Amino acid sequence: MKQDEELGPLIRKAALANAVKHDGKAEVGAVIGRVLAERPDLRRAVEELASLCTQTVKEINQLSVSDQRRAIEESWPELLRDEREAKEKRLPPLPNVEKYSQVVTRFAPNPDCVLHLGSTRAIILCHEYARMYNGKFILRLEDTDPRLKKPKLEFYDSIENDVLWLGCKWDQEVIQSDRLEAYYGCAKKLLEIGSAYVCTCELDTFRTLTLSSRPCPDRNLEPSKHLARWEKMLSGAYTEKEALVRVKTDLQHPNPAARDWPALRIIDTKRFPHPRVGSKYTVWPLYNLACGVDDHLLGISHIIRGKEHLTNEVRQRFMYTSLRWEYPETLHYGRLKVTDAELSKSKIVRLVQEKVVSGFDDPRLATLSALRRRGIKPETLREVVMEIGARPVDASLSWQNIYAINRKMIDDQANRFFFLRDPVRVVIYGVERTYVSTPPLHPDHPERGRRKLEVKPSDGEAVILIASNDAQTISEGKFIRLIELFNIQFTSANKDTIKAKFISESYEDARKTGAPLLQWLPLENNINAGLLMTNGEKVEGFGEIALSNVAVDEMVQLVRMGFGRMDNKSPERVEVVYAHK
Repeated sequence: MKQDEELGPLIRKAALANAVKHDGKAEVGAVIGRVLAERPDLRRAVEELASLCTQTVKEINQLSVSDQRRAIEESWPELLRDEREAKEKRLPPLPNVEKYSQVVTRFAPNPDCVLHLGSTRAIILCHEYARMYNGKFILRLEDTDPRLKKPKLEFYDSIENDVLWLGCKWDQEVIQSDRLEAYYGCAKKLLEIGSAYVCTCELDTFRTLTLSSRPCPDRNLEPSKHLARWEKMLSGAYTEKEALVRVKTDLQHPNPAARDWPALRIIDTKRFPHPRVGSKYTVWPLYNLACGVDDHLLGISHIIRGKEHLTNEVRQRFMYTSLRWEYPETLHYGRLKVTDAELSKSKIVRLVQEKVVSGFDDPRLATLSALRRRGIKPETLREVVMEIGARPVDASLSWQNIYAINRKMIDDQANRFFFLRDPVRVVIYGVERTYVSTPPLHPDHPERGRRKLEVKPSDGEAVILIASNDAQTISEGKFIRLIELFNIQFTSANKDTIKAKFISESYEDARKTGAPLLQWLPLENNINAGLLMTNGEKVEGFGEIALSNVAVDEMVQLVRMGFGRMDNKSPERVEVVYAHK
């Protein structure tokens, strides 16, 4: 290896590239990984490679960042071009930014459920655009419907936690149930100028009139009469469904949903108390009034949301025109369909309430808490969203798309371990001495150390464990290699006993015969392990004892099974939630 003329420059190139990426300090593990990606033939001499990389990294890290960049410019200028191009790969510019003193965006969920995969697009786009322009990102909790879309205190906290987990720290938090007086003030103003009215029609009557573009009998009353009715609404003289405030629009509008839309209604908060303010208020704004008023009062410059809100923009613009407000810029992105993912909040809540799933973090769900529990990284979701962007066309996303990106994120950090589902005993004869297997925790990071698995024979026989699904593929005479141990040949296999004979230690023998690799565990010194699958199945088995050293929340790769996140552990047992292959 030391006489390999190409290796030295390759290591130096990898070290310099990693150093400028991390403020002048290259990491040995990352450099080794980059070299092995280009020269996989060096895996057999990884310890010698690690020594050379360590020496080069030490030299590079003693240089200043400017000297590191100068060295790259002299020999590998394309690395800096790639860096600049990566930084420039951003979202397309927002429209009419120059009109505003500050770009202000908002993410506005209703705290009637936890956030799910479909929420990430709005959160990340709004946050990214605010940061892109050194602007302001607002988290606004829209909790003004204590009757139908009932907010719950637990969801206020979970939403905040999920947004922070995504790396989207807000600059201001607003809760609409704290802002009733602001909505009342705008409602009163609309009534005073004749741009709103208090409607006392029954809903079916109003619907019949509006579908035929005819006004309701209350519509043309004097503003003073509507203001009197408004005071009666606030005082409790009207009960639920007896009166509501409507914003005047165009009764000839081609979309009936835009005609005289409802703005505030009465809710019996004795029956439906609000979780934060109880029964303090009985008149509550509907979505378009509260949302429209807040977008103006909070100085929102750009609204970024799904195209299902296009009709809401039409409605709100009537109110903005009446109040002589300027409507914010809008970007409406297309619908996002996620294959095999339930994104209906009401259905998610029902699944939890009916105990079909164990909770909002059940891995069968597409909630952010479930994705987090499985080990899907927030950086993965950010990359997915940035790739989809804010395009107006509908988009489809599969779990495989997400897994492919997440695999790149976690492969380098996840150490490798053996796990056997429903283990089965194998008796191997002809084993004349103790064998100690020391596979690396990670093949690309020898500096992390190795695991230790020991097989001790007794009278020439050794007993190991293999997974039950592997045992089902065994046939008499089959030649296999036990990973990082030795080669065996099966001599008999039935439901009670599997027997094999020792063949050789050489990996080369296995390679020449094309022998499959089989993971295994010693008979003793293992740990009980449970694996929770994405379909809710609970798999029981044994894991190697080194799994007991993994901290909760760390990612692992279970050999030949896939990646998972350490969910829980005790001295006697570990529990892993499966992520993906």
